[in-house]
Amino acid sequence: MTGNEENTKVPMKEHYGNYMIPIRDAIEVFSGKWKIPIITALTFYETCRFKELENIIEGITPKMLSKELKFLEENLMISRKVGDARPVSVTYSITEYGRTSKSVMTELYRWGVEHRKKVLNVEGKMWDKC
Repeated sequence: MTGNEENTKVPMKEHYGNYMIPIRDAIEVFSGKWKIPIITALTFYETCRFKELENIIEGITPKMLSKELKFLEENLMISRKVGDARPVSVTYSITEYGRTSKSVMTELYRWGVEHRKKVLNVEGKMWDKC
């Protein structure tokens, strides 16, 4: 050994695993086809009824929207409010905690724009303004 090999830092499995746990937690909250569009819609519109979300998020089924809303509510990203009026009106809103993901969404957007330019050779006027 020349001494350089001794100084090479190789993360121990338990250290790497501890580092990955919060990343896996974050990925779980944002993973899948529909969670990010739901969070983004509620960040943009702040409050929406179920049917409004269904119309905003193109292609999502009512069953999948219901499932994802429950998951996001359990993870404190959104809140659900049942109104007193008849027929019952249910609205969904982004929570203060959910708003903390805005920087994550912004960075994902920026990275996606650059990825589209670099790898897919796709350029767009809309993206250049961001």
